[in-house]
Amino acid sequence: MPEVTLVAESGRPAGTSSSKRLRLEGRVPGVVYGHGIDPLPVSVDRKGLRAVLHTDAGQNALINLEVGGGTSHLTIVKELQRHPVRNDVVHVDFIVVSRDEVVTVDVPIMLIGEAKQVLANDGTVDQSMHSLTIHAKPGNIPNEIEIDVSELAIGDSVRVGDLKLPAGVTTDVDGEEPVVVAQVSAVAVEAEQLEELAEAIHEAEAAEATGEGEADAGEAPAAEASEEG
Repeated sequence: MPEVTLVAESGRPAGTSSSKRLRLEGRVPGVVYGHGIDPLPVSVDRKGLRAVLHTDAGQNALINLEVGGGTSHLTIVKELQRHPVRNDVVHVDFIVVSRDEVVTVDVPIMLIGEAKQVLANDGTVDQSMHSLTIHAKPGNIPNEIEIDVSELAIGDSVRVGDLKLPAGVTTDVDGEEPVVVAQVSAVAVEAEQLEELAEAIHEAEAAEATGEGEADAGEAPAAEASEEG
């Protein structure tokens, strides 16, 4: 995985008021920690951080963090805190990593292809898992894990154990955990249920009509006998 460079300023004052002032200046407060270094408060340019997070690697990008113009740390983003309404980043944690050290990260799962057999049978492809927790050295972290759904049919599923992970990548997630399931859509199921209900009502009405006809036919001779008497 290629590295990207991000410049950070150190020595930012702690506290809510200073963090608000930084955000007004277009900067994002953060902290760098890991590999024996004391947690180091920093701030980064908001636009620069956005550019780093929008590479193909996304949040798992390898970031060469240049702190204070002198010290560089190889890092990945450990945590992003976002504003609950605006969704912009309000704080970022960088963790220092080594190229030879296995780290644990979440990698997005992407579906590719078109499940034509499923769609042709009024089905849907439901994705129940959108990211997978994996273990890998920083250079082996995949940008994403792809699943080709082109050959899926109704009733098929893809589980964690079916995923083709790149060399050097492992996961502790249960292999039986479903990731994708192809099934009949809820709309199709409801339509079938309504059709069955309508058919049952029709059969009941027909049976009732037949029963009434038989009852009328049985009562006629009795009435005639009464008149003769």
